[in-house]
Amino acid sequence: MIDIKLIRKNPKQIKDACLKKGVEIDTDLILRLDKQRRDLLSEVEEMRAKKNEANKKLASATSEEKEKIIEEMRAIDKGDAERRLKETEEELERNLLLIPNPPLDDVVVGKSDDDNVVIRREGDLPEFSFAPRDYMEICEKLDIIDLKRAAKVSGSRFGILKGEGALLHLAIVNFVMEKCMKHGFSPLLPPVMIRPEMMKGMGYVERGGDEIYHIEKDNLYLVGTSEQIIGPMHSGEILDEKELPRRYVAYSSCFRREAGSYGKDTKGILRVHQFEKVEMFSFTTPEKSKEEHSLLLSIEEEIMKDLKIPYQVIDICSADLGDPAASKYDIEAWMPGQGDYRETHSTSNCTDFQARRLNIRYKSREETNFLHTLNGTGLAVGRAIIALIENNQREDGSVDIPEALHKFLPFTKIG
Repeated sequence: MIDIKLIRKNPKQIKDACLKKGVEIDTDLILRLDKQRRDLLSEVEEMRAKKNEANKKLASATSEEKEKIIEEMRAIDKGDAERRLKETEEELERNLLLIPNPPLDDVVVGKSDDDNVVIRREGDLPEFSFAPRDYMEICEKLDIIDLKRAAKVSGSRFGILKGEGALLHLAIVNFVMEKCMKHGFSPLLPPVMIRPEMMKGMGYVERGGDEIYHIEKDNLYLVGTSEQIIGPMHSGEILDEKELPRRYVAYSSCFRREAGSYGKDTKGILRVHQFEKVEMFSFTTPEKSKEEHSLLLSIEEEIMKDLKIPYQVIDICSADLGDPAASKYDIEAWMPGQGDYRETHSTSNCTDFQARRLNIRYKSREETNFLHTLNGTGLAVGRAIIALIENNQREDGSVDIPEALHKFLPFTKIG
């Protein structure tokens, strides 16, 4: 949610900023509702003052005076201003919640993901004396992924990691958690179910809600990323500025319906309904959020360099940001079996958008303000496994393990 004062001050600027994200908002309606709310609030406050004054008079009034005072109070209630105020406030909030976080000034303006910009490429692409194989061909021969049995028990878009594949998964998690902790992130193992009001507070429900799994009987959502759990941890709280930045790193399963992606990456474990991810999250002051965003990106790049996976950094354009993010970078890993780069990381600066919706503030010497929230992928584990296998494959079908993972595994090679 953005500050209503910004719309009052410059409605066109906010409207134009939202259009950069491909979202059209009715600022005229919002301003009308805002004025109506303020007018009704004055009326209600005046009415409450009259009631309070009348209640004071009742204590010392005669029977005849009491009857007259009670009639006056009934007349005040007939205006029904409190009900109208509540309805106006609810309608105003519904419209405010539909406003995405405006992009920062330095974000590339674009109409679709085709306008995203490659900032840089890092790492040498592997050279093979043979035609590189797709990861599924390698994994099936090594017997470390079982899709058929996963489909038998759970349906399509699921996979079972087994043997060395399962151990590789755990090694990656341990490596990334250790890396993030060295940078001052506190480890978490969070729940994977979240209350609707908390998911709404993070800004993922108004648009993109068809991606979310909802458990109707319990009225809970399954998280699509653990950032959705970490952000609301401090809802309704006021943090001390001295405690900031407060950084967390969480490992969890994540769930996405993959609505609208039928026919895309249907085989294998690249695009699945359940996947595991390590996620970084930071609460900081507005003055430090850009610096914190750079830190998150640098950690992501450090992880890729340690694993010796070639990658490219993408500056995400305005239309591809999503509602909460004011700016965002993606990292895409080179996957030689597919001959393309595929996303393994993203990191977003959500400024005060989520903090306002969740009422998370910080206290400085001068005043209390909303803080800024940021998130960054430590690593999407399934996609990391794909990149590692394809980049480190050998002609005999075996796979070398990067040195950074050796201490977490009882082997240095699969096959």
